[in-house]
Amino acid sequence: MTTDITLHFDNHVGTLAELGEALGNAGVNIEGIAAAADLDEGQVHILVDDEAAALTALEAVNWHVHGSREVLLLDLENKPGELGQAARKLADAGVNIDLIYVASGNRLVVGADDMEKAKAAL
Repeated sequence: MTTDITLHFDNHVGTLAELGEALGNAGVNIEGIAAAADLDEGQVHILVDDEAAALTALEAVNWHVHGSREVLLLDLENKPGELGQAARKLADAGVNIDLIYVASGNRLVVGADDMEKAKAAL
């Protein structure tokens, strides 16, 4: 199972360094990441190679883990129309995409409201 971990954080200098160090010190590789913040706080999604180790490491340094969930990891070619084709298959199956970001190796991380239908559609 491919897992996305959602974290909430206080937005200040060094936040990303703290996240990377905590996971790196635990031997956890970040395979994908997406984050957004306003002046005071933010949210980050990470795709990691070891969910249990990541959760333990993050909780040990007091990061607020909002949750974790299964996501799809799609290998798409880097060419026009690839996203549209994948998204159309999901839409035609009645699946709503509620999370999307790029991971290492030109892979696409996709969260959906119905993972079973999403897997069947792709």
